[in-house]
Amino acid sequence: MGEETTAFTHRYVALGDSFTEGVGDWDPRSPNGVRGWADRVAEQLILADPSWGYANLAIRGRKMRQILAEQVDAALALKPTLVTIYAGANDILRPSIDLDALLAEYDAGIARLRAGGAAVVLFTGFDSSKSAVFAKTRGRTAIYNELVREIADRHDAEIADYWRMREFQNWGYWDVDRMHMAAAGHTLMAARVLEVLKSAHSIEVPELEARPAATRLAQLRTDALWARDYLGPWVGRRLRGQSSGDTVTSKYPELTHPVWTRETTSP
Repeated sequence: MGEETTAFTHRYVALGDSFTEGVGDWDPRSPNGVRGWADRVAEQLILADPSWGYANLAIRGRKMRQILAEQVDAALALKPTLVTIYAGANDILRPSIDLDALLAEYDAGIARLRAGGAAVVLFTGFDSSKSAVFAKTRGRTAIYNELVREIADRHDAEIADYWRMREFQNWGYWDVDRMHMAAAGHTLMAARVLEVLKSAHSIEVPELEARPAATRLAQLRTDALWARDYLGPWVGRRLRGQSSGDTVTSKYPELTHPVWTRETTSP
């Protein structure tokens, strides 16, 4: 691993849960069958400068303490120069949560990443006010966001302010499960993250097709199918103490060039 790590002058390591793994941006050519915004950010960095290496340690379903325990040490071993991390979304959805205690642990994790020499990009949580199911978590997310902003200030980290990215209130950017961004959403997020990094890019955000307004009956039918196919299984896993990531491993555990760039660049 040491030789592979030092082969790259710049090293980007992405940490987190399904958001960073890329769930919703489905592609069978990619590891785990998903691509995602982090892969798209890495692609742009590598196309501009092939000395970038990329690792993605994110795994769907992971809660914050799991991310800190499983991914921070693994990231530091790769000697990252850039880390993106979003943790806590799956915690916020739980029935009860001590945000102050949880974010104190997050603060310690971010301190370790910064002490390792990496530039760090944190994310605020998404404003779920337009979601019929998840709107009740909006207050928790707002508190989480303020604590994240304090952490960013304390450790001189950057913020990708998901809460203020109002484009994502358009549900055309979301997958059919209404929990994860679709390919268009991941593409837009990649562009926004590259803007935070002040990095030029060639990403073209797709234009969304206008959706005809659904009748009330049609919407009720759509909502019922969604509840059966997505909400019910999601709730069931939580009641059984299971996670969608129980049998999933990280996409790129070692520094590499993702599949999208290997035809035009080499480490």
